[in-house]
Amino acid sequence: MSDTATPVNTPMQGAQATPATRLSKRDIDSTLNARLAALQTPKLRDEYGQQGSFLYIEDFLPRDYTERLIAAVHDTMPAVNRNYLPGHKAGGSVSRHTLDKLAPFIADLYRSDALIKWLEAITGDKLQLSPEDDPHAYALYFYTRPGDHIGWHYDTSYYEGRRYTLLLGVIDDSSCLLDYELHTKTPGKSAQPGAVQYPPGAFVFFDGDKLRHRVTPLGENEMRVSLTFEYVTNPNMRPFQRFISNMKDSIAYFGFKQVFRRKGGKNGQA
Repeated sequence: MSDTATPVNTPMQGAQATPATRLSKRDIDSTLNARLAALQTPKLRDEYGQQGSFLYIEDFLPRDYTERLIAAVHDTMPAVNRNYLPGHKAGGSVSRHTLDKLAPFIADLYRSDALIKWLEAITGDKLQLSPEDDPHAYALYFYTRPGDHIGWHYDTSYYEGRRYTLLLGVIDDSSCLLDYELHTKTPGKSAQPGAVQYPPGAFVFFDGDKLRHRVTPLGENEMRVSLTFEYVTNPNMRPFQRFISNMKDSIAYFGFKQVFRRKGGKNGQA
């Protein structure tokens, strides 16, 4: 069941929306390289490993980039697809296909070579972009109505390799928490609970198959929006796994029209 989200007026964390001027790939990589060079990457890599493939950085994005993401939220609000699954989730989503049209900065940020190379240094894996037909490759997730939440789950990879999740805080005028459990699949270790309320510009990164997590329910007069990037180690997916993934995305996130959209050509239309 889905419908369109009701627009919510919310303060923008004291930031002014940045005009939708397109940044070049060189500009994005240059800015991110400068920001990432200031981080203690070897220490963060060790922390990531010790926590069973999980890392949180509170102040990650340059302020200008956070402002651009906040502006993207307001630009895409009319396109939010809301879903409700009793006992599991309620909220709204905007897929990468819509973001390509309404918020191209997000797509450019996702593809940044500087960001991907730094994530590879953290994980030790060679990372690839999710395929162009994957609506989850980059997406905005909206919590705008009291009770919006998502229950305990893993970001299960239907690809033949691993799938990594990167979460970026965009708007957080809420009491929601990202609850998580580390080491649920680490042999010889007990699960370690934790929670974080990540603000605009914050960074959460983990192996989707290893971190059990949830988002607690939204309260009255609150709003929370986060951005997700998905990177993979192998972009191949078997047909049956593709079917399962598409059905889950259609029902729980983006709607059938976005997930089963056809590209131009003899097999369909744009």
